[in-house]
Amino acid sequence: MASVWQLQEAKQRFSEVVRQAEDDGPQVVTRHGQEVVVVIAFDDYQRLFPGRPGFKEFLRSEPHFDDLDFQVDLEVNRSREPAPEIELEP
Repeated sequence: MASVWQLQEAKQRFSEVVRQAEDDGPQVVTRHGQEVVVVIAFDDYQRLFPGRPGFKEFLRSEPHFDDLDFQVDLEVNRSREPAPEIELEP
């Protein structure tokens, strides 16, 4: 069964929260009496979300732009007047 920690106590005893998550299972953290997060062991996380790339792999993966349909309007009607001059105060 998961242990419940108040946020302030979890911050002060974070190493123990992590150890208990590894040894005893999920650890619930509350703020103002409301459950806000669960700390779980990494092995448990991998079982819950198999096959997901890590953050580094996600950042390194390239998007497949060939699958996107870009439509470019080359007939953009913009004003040909120069931008107005403004005075900047020192």
